[in-house]
Amino acid sequence: MRRAIPLLALVTLCTAPATARTALGSFDGWAAFRDEQPLRCFAIAQPVRGGGGKWQPFASVGSWPQARARGQFYVRLGRERRADAPVTLIVGERRFALAGSGADAWAPDARTDAAIVATMRSARAMSVASVAATGGGFAETYALKGAATAIDAAALGCARR
Repeated sequence: MRRAIPLLALVTLCTAPATARTALGSFDGWAAFRDEQPLRCFAIAQPVRGGGGKWQPFASVGSWPQARARGQFYVRLGRERRADAPVTLIVGERRFALAGSGADAWAPDARTDAAIVATMRSARAMSVASVAATGGGFAETYALKGAATAIDAAALGCARR
């Protein structure tokens, strides 16, 4: 619960301004929010290790009901990656290749989104790794305690319409 204030500050700084943002709950290191315009709901967390780059890194799982999109994985890296460097998400024992540009990375398709979210539900931690534009490798690690509850709270936040 002690990460609720930093998560709220993170969401305020790292996402586009919203006309009305509702906190749906804080669950260990994860939090869930709903924006009204456009309607979107998301679970979000900061890394427990890594970061320290140009941007405040975060990982999120979001839903956009009007676009019929749900359970979409997205990560903002703490630094820009080298253009030709792959971004790898490691959740528990599984590895996922992410698509992306600059400091942004996401699952390449809905099937991968679903596999990532399902794996997040049973794993203890995940990390995102790549090579920085400056040439050094980097990784950001996220604790997954509370992630499943935050993802469910976000999904319910957009389902109650």
